[in-house]
Amino acid sequence: MIKKDEGLKRSIGVFGLSANIMNIMIGAGIFALPAVIAGIMGSASIFSYIFCGILIALIVLCFAEAGSKVNNTGGPYTYIETAFGDYAGFLAGIFASGSNILASAAVANALLNIIATFNPLFELTSYRVLSLLIVYVLLVTINVRGIKQGIGLVKINTLLKVIPLIVLVVLGFKNISVSNLHIETLPTLGQLGESSLILFFAFLGCETGLIVGGEIKNPKRTIPRSIFLSIGSVVVLYILIQTVSQGVLGTDLVNHKATPLAETAKISMGTFGYVLLTIGAAVSMFGMVSGDLLNSPRVMYALARDKVIPIKPLAKIHPKFATPYIAIIVHGFLVFLFASTGSFEQLVIIATSSILLLYLGVALSVIKLRKTKKSEAGEFKIPGGLTVPILSIGIIIYFLSNLSNKEMIATAVFIGLLSAIFFVIRFIKRKKTD
Repeated sequence: MIKKDEGLKRSIGVFGLSANIMNIMIGAGIFALPAVIAGIMGSASIFSYIFCGILIALIVLCFAEAGSKVNNTGGPYTYIETAFGDYAGFLAGIFASGSNILASAAVANALLNIIATFNPLFELTSYRVLSLLIVYVLLVTINVRGIKQGIGLVKINTLLKVIPLIVLVVLGFKNISVSNLHIETLPTLGQLGESSLILFFAFLGCETGLIVGGEIKNPKRTIPRSIFLSIGSVVVLYILIQTVSQGVLGTDLVNHKATPLAETAKISMGTFGYVLLTIGAAVSMFGMVSGDLLNSPRVMYALARDKVIPIKPLAKIHPKFATPYIAIIVHGFLVFLFASTGSFEQLVIIATSSILLLYLGVALSVIKLRKTKKSEAGEFKIPGGLTVPILSIGIIIYFLSNLSNKEMIATAVFIGLLSAIFFVIRFIKRKKTD
């Protein structure tokens, strides 16, 4: 049962929430994936972006409607729990929290990889672990001290990561060769599915940015506006970036998998451009990691608040700073642990498949909430009846079908383990009640 947030302050407006969503979305992916996608799709890479853009647009509509109906802290967890109850909420909460931990850890590793290109010492495990420790202690401290401090850092990070990308697009257009954009053969459905599943990592973030629902001012108005503003901007920016990098580098793009955008900037702006985009990538990754520390701990807080997980300290609000400080500390420690022991490649697919399952739950919750929760004045409702949520469900299932057999089996086993844990917790609760 969802409970009201107590002790949290509603201080996030449209600009703050839009920046929060964009900050999470524009992370490591867009700085590295253009070359990977070009390797699979060739000059037809743009189809992957359009396909992912359509899916994220459909999902965004589902989030906008669910978020205007249910605006407690917890984001997609609260939508799914409200629609389908404790069991679905438990699975959604664990998937949301777990996938965010893995995604943040993956990006933290990618950040250290970029720093290592300037200083090889950061290839050493000891330097990497010490650096991660310093970064997470700093970010945890900032976010424990207040939502305004956390969202203020997010706004700065968003501007710092977007500016170099806009500069690349504007100055790179003059170096585009139209022949590099010529599509000789259309991609197969298999290529489209494979590339889109990887590329979708660059589009993740909307669900994380909405977790701070209990701290948003006028949520029925702010949430839909912020979603459309942020997602629309990101989709357009991504398509322009792929067009410029493909148009400038052509077939050579696939040979620069580590720093494709920096190589594009090097041709367009010289050494300055290469350094600007490399630093921009590092800032962008740091911004995603800092945004994760702002948002994701609030899923843990919400799960404990609603007694879905029996760990009361996670629901504690700091008496002075009005933040879920225990959840922030625990989340920061877990990300640090995974970042210290994993790698970018190992963590990306797991995080992506977990988020897709979460998106599936949100699309289904829109259908259920329409039947069970009365509409109130000012709520956003997707036009076209059930067309959008049904299309979202179909495309998400298509994405999931592109997982390997091992990944599907691992996901099914994980859900089975979580289900067992949930019913054990429920049994213990009933024993105590009796």
